Amino acid sequence: MRGELWLLVLVFREAARALSPQPGAGHDEGPGSGWAAKGIVRGWNRRARESPGQVSEPDRTQLSQDLGGGTLAMDTLPDNRTRVVEDNHSYYVSRLYGPSEPRSRQLWVDVAEANRSQVKIHTILSNTHRQASRVVLSFDFPFYGHLLRQITIATGGFIFMGDVIHRMLTATQYVAPLMANFNPGYSDNSTVVYFDNGTVFVVQWDHVYLQGWEDRGSFTFQAALHRDGRIVFGYKEIPMSVPEISSSQHPVKTGLSDAFMILNPSPDVPESRRRSIFEYHRIELDPSKITSMSAVEFTPLPTCLQHRSCDACLSSDLSFNCSWCHVLQRCSSGFDRYRQEWMDYGCAQEAEGRTCEDFQDEYHNSASPDTPFSPYDGDLTTTSSSLFIDSLTTEDDTKSNPYAGGDGLQNNLSPKTKGTPVHLGTIVGIVLAVLLVAAIILAGIYINGHPTSNAALFFIERRPHHWPAMKFRSHPDHSTYAEVEPSGHEKEGFMEAEQC
Repeated sequence: MRGELWLLVLVFREAARALSPQPGAGHDEGPGSGWAAKGIVRGWNRRARESPGQVSEPDRTQLSQDLGGGTLAMDTLPDNRTRVVEDNHSYYVSRLYGPSEPRSRQLWVDVAEANRSQVKIHTILSNTHRQASRVVLSFDFPFYGHLLRQITIATGGFIFMGDVIHRMLTATQYVAPLMANFNPGYSDNSTVVYFDNGTVFVVQWDHVYLQGWEDRGSFTFQAALHRDGRIVFGYKEIPMSVPEISSSQHPVKTGLSDAFMILNPSPDVPESRRRSIFEYHRIELDPSKITSMSAVEFTPLPTCLQHRSCDACLSSDLSFNCSWCHVLQRCSSGFDRYRQEWMDYGCAQEAEGRTCEDFQDEYHNSASPDTPFSPYDGDLTTTSSSLFIDSLTTEDDTKSNPYAGGDGLQNNLSPKTKGTPVHLGTIVGIVLAVLLVAAIILAGIYINGHPTSNAALFFIERRPHHWPAMKFRSHPDHSTYAEVEPSGHEKEGFMEAEQC
């Protein structure tokens, strides 16, 4: 009986111990749980990534990093707060960092702490609506493989990267952190600031308001163009969901775009050529991912244009179909800003079935041994599309101001394009003809003003027979006067009159 009572006491003691909380539960783990914790840390260090189409489930609990102490904590991320989204776009690799990522804060350029001499507030853009202005960079920025030195900043939250100002300014060739109908002139606190320190060029739209949506708050975001070709979008204040922004008055876009221009004969005027713009690549970001304290980083990928020799061009393992044009000495896929020259010089047909040895043999056969220059030392400089201004308005009435801000910017945004060569003999003939006409006019003016000069007398003496003769006589008072001598018919009339 005593043994049964003792056994009953032990059972109640173990039940009470199981129900009571242990001190330090959840912190002092055993060996098995320690290995599990290491596995969790190792998995976090790999940094979770999601594909563009993958989104988090609502109220899904995920691991995140505690920014304060660097430990692991559990929290619930909303559906649109994806940490890192990576995507390959052929020309760029984009990485979108959510608000919880430390990288998003590292990518933000604090313009307020920069060197004052390197920061400029664009006064015109900061006080107007739908305005654009040219700005010169201090370095060559590679955009889709093309080196650019001048860009156009617009109040609508984007940078126009084209070298030809046209009506479709917001359609193609842009770097758009958040293109929308912003009006910096609404508030005195709204400014458009740009910063250039030689390695990065930053444009910041600071405390700008949406036209007609001013009650939703101000936006603060920036676009940074790095010298190595990286493009960074930083978002500090996004007071509303980007998909809610209306595009009825102004396009709403986030991403990159580039295009080439082709000159085609105009059907109305055969002598003129009409420009057509073709967008060959575009990157569109998911607008729902654009939130406060998020960031997007675009890392450029190699292109055909980077190859400077035939061997490097044809042996490249890029995803593009690179071809070598020996006339232009250029490697290209045929779809870039030099598309017009690629077509004009027949580069696509030239590269078909040709090897670098074929080009070298052709070069040696065509080059003259007496000439120290190669056949391609002439005026074959590759330039961007020709600079002609169709209109100073865009599709959304954005005005272009190439001289804005007092920066001394010129309207010559790119070198002159190569035109049809004019023969030297034609130029000399035109100059001589102009000089001859000018000499005749000056001689006539001189003779008309000096009738007693030798030149005037020379032409009078050799006058046609029907011209009246003019004799100059001296008067006793030392003056000279002219008498018109009648012609032969007039003399006969005078004789008949005298006989009568």
